[in-house]
Amino acid sequence: MRPAIHGTATLSALTLLATFAHADDIIDTVTVIGVTPLIGSQVDRNRIAAPVQTATSGQIERSHALDVTAYMNRQVGSVYVNDIQNNSLQPDINYRGYTASPLLGTPQGLSVYLDGMRLNQPFGDVVSWDLLPKEALSSMTLIPGSNPVFGSNTLGGALALQTKDGYSYPGYGVEVNYGSHERRRVAATAASHGDSGLHWFVTGNDLRDDGWRDDSPTKARQFFGKLGWRNEATDISVSGSYADTELTGNGLQDVQLLSQDYRSVYTKPDETKNESYLVNLVVTHKVSDTFALSGNAHYRNIETHTFNGDINDDSLGESLYQPSADEREALEEAGYTGFPTSGETQANTPFPFWRCIANVLTNEEPNEKCNGLINRTHSKQHDAGVSLQATFTTPIASRNNQFIVGVSGLKSNATFEQSSQFGYLLPDRSIQGVDGPGAFADGSQESENAFDSRVALDGDTTTSSVYFTDTVELSRLMQLTLSGRYDRTTVDNVDGITDAGEPGSLTAKHRFSRFNPALGVTFNPSEAVSAYLGYSEGSRAPSSIELGCADPENPCRLPNAMAGDPPLDQVVTRTVEAGARGLLAKRLAWNIGVFRADNRDDILFVADDTSGFGYFKNFGKTRRQGVELGVNSQLGPVYVGANYTYLDATYRSPEEVLGEGNSSNEEGPGFEGTIDIEPGDRIPLVPRHILKAFAAWDVTEQISLSLDAINIGSSYARGNENNEHQAEAPYYLGSGEIGGYTVFNLGVEYRPMQALTLFAQLNNVLDREYYTGAQLGSTGFNAQGEFVARPFAGPVVDGERPLLGSTFLAPGAPRTFWLGARFSFAGAAKR
Repeated sequence: MRPAIHGTATLSALTLLATFAHADDIIDTVTVIGVTPLIGSQVDRNRIAAPVQTATSGQIERSHALDVTAYMNRQVGSVYVNDIQNNSLQPDINYRGYTASPLLGTPQGLSVYLDGMRLNQPFGDVVSWDLLPKEALSSMTLIPGSNPVFGSNTLGGALALQTKDGYSYPGYGVEVNYGSHERRRVAATAASHGDSGLHWFVTGNDLRDDGWRDDSPTKARQFFGKLGWRNEATDISVSGSYADTELTGNGLQDVQLLSQDYRSVYTKPDETKNESYLVNLVVTHKVSDTFALSGNAHYRNIETHTFNGDINDDSLGESLYQPSADEREALEEAGYTGFPTSGETQANTPFPFWRCIANVLTNEEPNEKCNGLINRTHSKQHDAGVSLQATFTTPIASRNNQFIVGVSGLKSNATFEQSSQFGYLLPDRSIQGVDGPGAFADGSQESENAFDSRVALDGDTTTSSVYFTDTVELSRLMQLTLSGRYDRTTVDNVDGITDAGEPGSLTAKHRFSRFNPALGVTFNPSEAVSAYLGYSEGSRAPSSIELGCADPENPCRLPNAMAGDPPLDQVVTRTVEAGARGLLAKRLAWNIGVFRADNRDDILFVADDTSGFGYFKNFGKTRRQGVELGVNSQLGPVYVGANYTYLDATYRSPEEVLGEGNSSNEEGPGFEGTIDIEPGDRIPLVPRHILKAFAAWDVTEQISLSLDAINIGSSYARGNENNEHQAEAPYYLGSGEIGGYTVFNLGVEYRPMQALTLFAQLNNVLDREYYTGAQLGSTGFNAQGEFVARPFAGPVVDGERPLLGSTFLAPGAPRTFWLGARFSFAGAAKR
């Protein structure tokens, strides 16, 4: 087997490996693709001016991936993961440098649809990957570029998911899994149809996982059902989904602590509880041979609770402490002993818990004396939408033509509440909350250092859209596609604490509108070769969370406190791409392409520190450009293939941003300050090289083997936007970069009978330690994991003590395995 590949590996080195999929799944010259979110609008993939990627439920199933995001990470070109939360159901999915993430504060640049229903949530455009079972999916389609037809947030691409029904996937099945870190999963599926046209499909699963990092359990229950009726002209279905998940994602860790214990966490807990249900009605009707209608109507509800234990940054400047007479009296009355008496002082190593208790009991500056915070949030989101689309296939001048026009409306509401409770760090780095008059950071204290972290925000968002796309055959060899979409969005925020017009109020009403066009040309000189050239524009309006957290003078804690804001502009992306694809000797499929996407007014979250403080701002111009190569082939019982992407993501405008934790900040070593971004600086967390290779071998009719490799190049940490940070003792730990890595994954299937499949999956075969995300910030711990704050970071300068900066890393999962058995009865699912 080939050695690990780093950074500049070429495509020729990749063809030794391939995905566990049969040739008829991928090497197919007549693959039709949906060109709008709604069902009923399909075009031959070779007539689309973009390198669309697809996957069937069979391919996802045979990869033994936990969900569709894990499949994309291993098998889909130009996709990579920043596993910031280190929870398998909370990944940041990145494609060409654009992201679909479940985390508030992450700039969202991909739109996601399920059976025509938009999955990006109203509050922050985030995508919760934990809310849908993979067993419900029939297909996945990744459409590149800023395709306007897919609407808001389609800056880098759109992911369209379709679900199963009882006609195409009849039968009954059960799957059970067991694996590393006590992963247990059971899933069941049932589906059927009748001669009358009635069809139904149901599936559900239950997952329990202790997690590979310390104190990081996961619980998830997911259910999906569909009931429908169809005849030759009409198909009507109603689907519903319910999910109840409890996710612990303990996130980034200080590099000095991670080097001692790869499984350790910085502070804990970091818990997210989601409960969601949705209903979606989908109708398609063929009026005539050249005219069809389709539409959908949906309602969705998501309720989220978070509970996070964090370091209180305001305590980092404390070094010596002597309780006052009132504080000593309060401690004695509460039954505490061992604190300094009159005339004594105590250094903050270790940071004494009673100093926090004393100040909470007396309500005197607990924000300075308490080194911990418990941040709680509660959000409710509701959205309802309706779409209607007409498809005309009447020839023009005897040339084939498909014209699609549609309208849609989406109404959503999000309510968000947040509070912070003071506490102190325990030896295991968990946070113990303290009760008393000053327990909650609610702004009621008399201290000048008090802060108000409460939030009560109600945000209404309304979007109305009209779109069209027309694909016309100019000649037997050439096709032209014209598309466009007009969106009008209103965001109405109401602050439940601070009245409109008062400083810091979130109450404001914002309106955004834009028409985005697209043009594409495809050239097909033969059935074996096609080429394309495309231009497209996409945009997205700022969300409620971004509009409520946009003031650099009042940075907010995400997903917690927000402050009054200056207005933000909507993001506009312009994408140009060109390429070719083909099939050699009906055995080897290949593709090559180039792309460039320029963003104007990109909405970026500028982090103030690792605890989540920061603000959203528009950035003048950013660019993502690159080259994509792919090849796959069938060689008897062996299937091999590979994808390589060179991705160059850079800032194109000068800018000044917060630079705490960056050694080049203007205030000098160990102090808070700003950094200057120059055109050409690389965007953090975006690798230049993405390499995926895969292979499958049907050893016998009963036994199959698969091997895949993921190679990701190096990238910069958040906070190192100027690419100039360096490790500098004693003030800064870590280089501010993420090293490149290669991970191998191995799978095996054994099918002793038609109804039974036994399988095993081994990921990270070589048990490599690697990192998928990073951020610069100040740390409150020494190398022994003790909270000691600023004094040990360096000497006093002008009466101030410097911070100790560190690189915080998101470690990748170690070697893990799981075993499974899949039973299928009364008809196998369509693959």
